[in-house]
Amino acid sequence: MWKGRFAQDTDEAVINFTQSLDLDWRMAMADIRGSVAHVRMLAHTGLLAADEAAVIEKNLREIAEEIKKGEFTPKLSLEDVHMNIESRLIEKCGATGARLHMGRSRNDQVNTTVRLYLRKELLGIWEGLEALIAALLEKAEEHADVVVPGYTHLQQAQPISMGHFWMAHAQAFMRDARRLCCAYDAVDESPLGCGALAGSTLPLDREFTRADMGFARITENSMDTVAHRDHFLDVLYFAAVFGTHVSRLSEDLIIYFTTEFGWLKLPDSFCTGSSIMPQKKNPDVLELLRGKAGQLTGALVDLLTTVKGLPLSYDRDLQDDKRSLFRSLDCLKGIFSVLPALLKNVEVDEERANKGFADGLILATDVAEYLVLRGVPFRIAHEKVGRAVRWCIENKRPLDKLTLAEWQTLIPEAEESLPPLLTPRRSVERRNTYGGTSPQQLRAQIGRAKEKLAAYEKEQAAYREKLPDML
Repeated sequence: MWKGRFAQDTDEAVINFTQSLDLDWRMAMADIRGSVAHVRMLAHTGLLAADEAAVIEKNLREIAEEIKKGEFTPKLSLEDVHMNIESRLIEKCGATGARLHMGRSRNDQVNTTVRLYLRKELLGIWEGLEALIAALLEKAEEHADVVVPGYTHLQQAQPISMGHFWMAHAQAFMRDARRLCCAYDAVDESPLGCGALAGSTLPLDREFTRADMGFARITENSMDTVAHRDHFLDVLYFAAVFGTHVSRLSEDLIIYFTTEFGWLKLPDSFCTGSSIMPQKKNPDVLELLRGKAGQLTGALVDLLTTVKGLPLSYDRDLQDDKRSLFRSLDCLKGIFSVLPALLKNVEVDEERANKGFADGLILATDVAEYLVLRGVPFRIAHEKVGRAVRWCIENKRPLDKLTLAEWQTLIPEAEESLPPLLTPRRSVERRNTYGGTSPQQLRAQIGRAKEKLAAYEKEQAAYREKLPDML
């Protein structure tokens, strides 16, 4: 490629060190599609004769078929997918093929290829995220009337609907859906025509290639375009936050599955046994899912560290920008291959969960709020109920089993209406504020989430319509 400038061939060790073929061959179809747009534009502007453009496009499509059939063996000596395809084009149509690269640098070519590739990949990631959210919404509806303990500091706090628990995680993934849409939008710009960094003296038509490839916009500044990787960082940020949410969900399920909690049941098909202990049923899939957060966070930090001090514009450090990106995409696909199906098969043992309510102390806040409604200032109510809780513990009496006489001895403001309120189910039903855990509020929340998910689906469908034929 640069034989005119150099007197020596590239050292074999340097070839092995600098090549990216192991990484970027997966983008071959995207690279060819970008070249098709470029050659069409060259013909459109008169830089290339129509018959020459037709020959180049025809041969590019033939190369695409060779790749699909496994008949094309790329050469490591040509460094990357881009040079391998161009070299094969020249083999097939001689000097005409050599005209393809006019008005284009590998800087804007690679940038275009990755964006074409990423748009399709992100739409696939969306499908996995949609399936995950749908599974959580399904579980929320299924368990809307199931009452379980809710925790803060991993200590029993207040009764909740199990459906409310599932929706708590669904809301986190809904925010991830918004982040994914924003990441897609950042990718959805056409860099073709920026050249190495300064544009071109040739009469290129960037709007033509933008429309041909279905991008939403053209990048504004040629120097910034080849230098930044913000769109990669947006994708990696989405992935890192999503991985954190997967980890938190996995941790919750692992804890509730333990013998000590024991009120959540995992399907055998998503667990493993022990090589030495016959009784074991290990949540290995969830543990592996929990561990993926480290990989996804590491990928984000990896690229942030790479780009933090690079001088404008392009630097070869950026060749490795895709390694962490592609690993993250593969990691996300792995998560989506197991997590939605696992969630659909999770069962809840409500009877076992309700054994955790034996001392009734989880209802203490209900008593305090009962007093507030009778005019007792909250801090005073808090103190009164705290003393009652201490009395129950010292006398081994469940809070929800106290007689009215005992209540009135402990808290004179207590009336006949208090004891009937002190059941976990009544507690859940009465927490009817917007976003609260009552079945009524939960079902409204599920309905709103479904509407929002449908809006995201519509947005993704609009993205798909703009995607070009990828050969």
